Formats: sequence, structure tokens, C-alpha cells
Amino acid sequence: MLVHSVFFWLRDDLTDEQRAAFSAGVDTLATIDSAAAVYIGTPAATEKRPVVDDSYDIGLTVVAEDVAAHDAYQVHPIHTAFVDEFKTYWDRVTIYDVD
Repeated sequence: MLVHSVFFWLRDDLTDEQRAAFSAGVDTLATIDSAAAVYIGTPAATEKRPVVDDSYDIGLTVVAEDVAAHDAYQVHPIHTAFVDEFKTYWDRVTIYDVD
């Protein structure tokens, strides 16, 4: 199993409509068939602690059966269309892949 976690920091100058479009775009990633499970959300209202980074806007976690499924997810037309359409919307993106 491979867990692919992506954290997006969106540009401050995005409109509410652009933020909503980005969120809808992230939701389309859950339809990619090589993803066994997908979780999407915003920072949780947990207690503030020095080890918790809640500065991101949207988090995405994709669970894939293996590296091959992850690789298929990366080149899937829905994923590539999402990146092409929204790559200018974020200031920063950080990815953690866990095997």
C-alpha cells in the first residue's frame, strides 16, 4: 500500500469563486479508479501544538494499492487536467508518500 498525501497552500489573491473551483477540482481526483481511497479536507480544529502544521488550505490523501497504482494515478487524464487547470492557484504544494 502507498499513501500519497498532498497539502496545498493557495494564493491569497484567489477569489471565492476560484477557491470553490479549486475545491471542486480536488473532488474530481476521488473519481480516479487507481485510487483505493481518497480523503479531502481542511485543517482540523485540533489543539494547537508546536508539531502540528495547520497552515495549509486543503489536504488530499490518496491510498493506492501499490506504487504501480500510484503511478497510474499520476498520469490519469483527470489528474493531469487538474494540475494543468489549477497549478497557478497554489503558492506551495507539499507531498508526502508513505509506503
